Amino acid sequence: MNRRGFLIGLPLALSACTAQEVWAPDDVVAQAIHRKPGRNYLTLYTMKYVRSGAGAHTALLINASQRVLFDPAGTFKQDVMPERNDVLFGVTPRLEKFYVSFHARETFYVVGQTVDVTPQVAEQALNTALVSGPVPQANCARVTSRILRQLPGFEGIRQSWGPNSVAKDFAELPGVTTLEYRENDADDKTLALAEISAILRGQQ
Repeated sequence: MNRRGFLIGLPLALSACTAQEVWAPDDVVAQAIHRKPGRNYLTLYTMKYVRSGAGAHTALLINASQRVLFDPAGTFKQDVMPERNDVLFGVTPRLEKFYVSFHARETFYVVGQTVDVTPQVAEQALNTALVSGPVPQANCARVTSRILRQLPGFEGIRQSWGPNSVAKDFAELPGVTTLEYRENDADDKTLALAEISAILRGQQ
């Protein structure tokens, strides 16, 4: 073994397995908090390739005492929803639509699966998500499924690396409703992000 080469390469390998910490200040998070009265629910988002149907990304919207989006190793970078280690705060329904639109384009579509839960389960999901990040690349489904299977009534969801596997198990939950989101934007999400960012900046 080339020990010297191994030791030199080790920090690079380790850095690829870790994720950068992001921690918005308390006052910023407090100002952004959004609450949606009414039922508590979870929405599992799965991003899929149009051609093959293979899963590409997993995220979890949590409507508890506040509305957050757990977007593990996500790429939706914006200045409106403050982030703490993959948890986005202040997720209004409109910002949720922007998030979905950012991912849906000519090569990807988005599946949203929603299930009602008790306030206690919603709060447990929120608290678990808050301590589950930051998540390394390619671990979105693994960590999301780990969060879900800890919740009462969700024990049948297997921990999996595959977004489609998590979505399949989620679909077996009683009372799940499913929606598909498709758009025909060009296959360059930086363009979508620039357009969304411009809209959001114009409304600040």
